[in-house]
Amino acid sequence: MRFRETPMVPLRRDGRMVNAMSVDVEDWFQVQALAGAIDRSEWDSQLRRVEANTDRILDLFSRAGIHATFFTLGWVAERHPALVRRIVAGGHELASHGSEHRRADDQGRDGFRHDIRRAKALLEDLGGVEVRGYRAPTFSIGAANLWAFEVLAEEGYAYSSSVYPVRHDYYGMPSAPRFAFQPGPGGFVEYPVTTLRLGSRNLPCGGGGFFRLLPYALSRAAIARVNRIDDRPAIFYFHPWEIDAGQPRVSGLPAKARFRHYLNLHRTESRLERLVRDFAWDRMDSVFQQG
Repeated sequence: MRFRETPMVPLRRDGRMVNAMSVDVEDWFQVQALAGAIDRSEWDSQLRRVEANTDRILDLFSRAGIHATFFTLGWVAERHPALVRRIVAGGHELASHGSEHRRADDQGRDGFRHDIRRAKALLEDLGGVEVRGYRAPTFSIGAANLWAFEVLAEEGYAYSSSVYPVRHDYYGMPSAPRFAFQPGPGGFVEYPVTTLRLGSRNLPCGGGGFFRLLPYALSRAAIARVNRIDDRPAIFYFHPWEIDAGQPRVSGLPAKARFRHYLNLHRTESRLERLVRDFAWDRMDSVFQQG
C-alpha cells in the first residue's frame, strides 16, 4: 500500500527545532515483556506505582518548562482519575492508549472499536478536554491491520502515533514512511516514532527500551541528526515505570524479558533530565499543529 507523506514546516523556538515528547501511561505489570508472567486477571492485585511515577514525570517537566502528550491507558484512568486531571492541569495533551492494553493486532474491528471508543469517552469525561490522539499498545498497528486507521478516524481521533518503522520481535513496520503520513483519504495522520536511517535500515532512536539500554550520547546524536539532516522533529516516548528502579521484581522471567525490562532503570530519570535540557520539546498537537 502506498501512503501519502504529509509535508510540514518544523516548529522552531529560539533557533531550535521543537521535538515531540510523549509518555505512555501504563503500570509496570502491564508491559509486553511481563505478559507471560502476570496475567491481566491479576492486574488488580498488583502494587500500583503508576500514579507516583507519573507525578515524578510531571514534576520533571514542570522544572524544565516543557509540555508533553500523555497517551493514557483507560485502565489506569479509571483507577487514578485525579492523575488524569493533573495531567490536563499541567498544560499537557491528554491522549489515548486504549482501554485494556490489548494489542491492536490481537483484536478484530469490533473489539478494537469498542476499546478505543471506551477509552476516548472515559478520558474526555475525566479530563474535560477533547482526546484527539491515540497510540496502540506495543506499537501494534502494522501491515496486517491497517484497517485500524480507518476505525480510529471513524471514532473521532485525528491522529495516531502507533507505527514504529523498524524490525523488532514485538512490533515493527519497516516499510512504513519514517515521518508523518496519511494512511487513507481524509485528514487522519499517522506520526511514526522516530528512527535514524543508516544505509538501507531504520534504527530506533525514539526512546523506550533503546534509550535505557544504549549510552545517552547515542540518543542525543541520533535526535540531533534527524533535526539537522532530515529537518524533521523527533518523536520521543517512554513509560512511567522506566524511571522506577524500586518496582517489584518478577521471578522466573526469560533472560531476554528480564534484560529488556530491568536494565538501567536507575539511570533513566537522570538521562531524561539531560534530554529535556539538550533539545526543545512540546506536546504532539503543538509540534504537528493538530487542532
